[in-house]
Amino acid sequence: MIHALVAGGGIGGLATALALARGGHRVTVLERQDAFTDIGAGIQIAPNGFHALNRLGVGRDVRDRAVLVDELRLMDATTGRELVALPVGGRYRQRFGDPYAVVHRRDLHTPLLTACRALDTVALVAGAGVRRFDQDGRGVTAVTADGRSFTGDLLVGADGIRSTVRAQLLGDGPPRPCGHTIYRTLVPMERVPRWLRRNAVTLWAGPGRHVVHYPVAGGSCLNLAAVIDDGATEAVSGRPAERAAVLARFADAGPVPVALLRLGDDWRRWVLCDRDPVDVWTRGRVTLTGDAAHPMLQYAAQGACQALEDAVVLGDLLTDAPTADVPHLLERYNAARRERTGRVQRLSREMGARLYHPAGEDARARDALLRPLDEDALHHRVAWLHSAPARAATGPPPGPDGARKGRAPDPAVWTP
Repeated sequence: MIHALVAGGGIGGLATALALARGGHRVTVLERQDAFTDIGAGIQIAPNGFHALNRLGVGRDVRDRAVLVDELRLMDATTGRELVALPVGGRYRQRFGDPYAVVHRRDLHTPLLTACRALDTVALVAGAGVRRFDQDGRGVTAVTADGRSFTGDLLVGADGIRSTVRAQLLGDGPPRPCGHTIYRTLVPMERVPRWLRRNAVTLWAGPGRHVVHYPVAGGSCLNLAAVIDDGATEAVSGRPAERAAVLARFADAGPVPVALLRLGDDWRRWVLCDRDPVDVWTRGRVTLTGDAAHPMLQYAAQGACQALEDAVVLGDLLTDAPTADVPHLLERYNAARRERTGRVQRLSREMGARLYHPAGEDARARDALLRPLDEDALHHRVAWLHSAPARAATGPPPGPDGARKGRAPDPAVWTP
């Protein structure tokens, strides 16, 4: 039995712990916060995410808490015209085997946490943020900020975009602010006019900004987010924002987006960050998952789904494995995931620039690209992204460090 250490008790860390425990191993999860909680607002789960959740045994619990939406809509914020709608109902669910859903983050985090707590082989340690690690050929020791040491056969850094495990493992500096600021809030649904209620993810695209909204918490709240391309260079996370300041920044965002934003009161802001894709995020007995490995902008709505996929692939490869095989199997995990996650990272960047924020001739080119796409064409275009990836039991060894090359996928492969 392998003893795995997991740095981070968020969605990716708990999914990793659950996958490894179900594969016959003992897991210690080290969470920097004093409690295992997840903050934030809405999150989108495509069928590939549900496939992973099903494999982890919590798919039904998450679906019971989720809102299963009927369509993903891209609107012109200035004219109010619908640019394209991707139906995600009957035919979509039949093709991909699972629904497209939206949840509050806690409605994804809680089932994972409950499942981990139900297993004797998972130890959850709060107030234990990993500061550094040491490894040799036999094991790895994680040292926490308060000086405690935990020793295991491998360490998984699932500690987010500002991962301390990644900082020591790769030494590639802080994440890259992309120049976009996002403001988020939740609005009780009874305050939302009926004409703005819809069982859909709706995104209002305008020059240099967009607004997105959808129901969460069983339909009792509207998740509302507004993004502006303001050239922000300072990383900000969850800082309170004045309502008047939000409304002023989006005063010319279009009639419907402005009406939506007026509903919000308790706003918080983030500056969006990501990193260039890399080939290697594994060394010896230490590896990374989720945002620690491949942080991506939210524009493809795949951050959580890719972290869940990571967990399942890693769990599959390590099932019943002896401790001596850990370094080799971690390399195979890295090799199995790097191409797909790098592609999603590049797509996420392209979508923000070419689908959600263009103006003038660029916006007209976007509209012409989307106009001919019918339901079948849209389903075909998202198939590579929303389908569950093939199980990766084999794979070539990782290549050298460095940013991944190659053209980004066509952002007409659209998901809000």
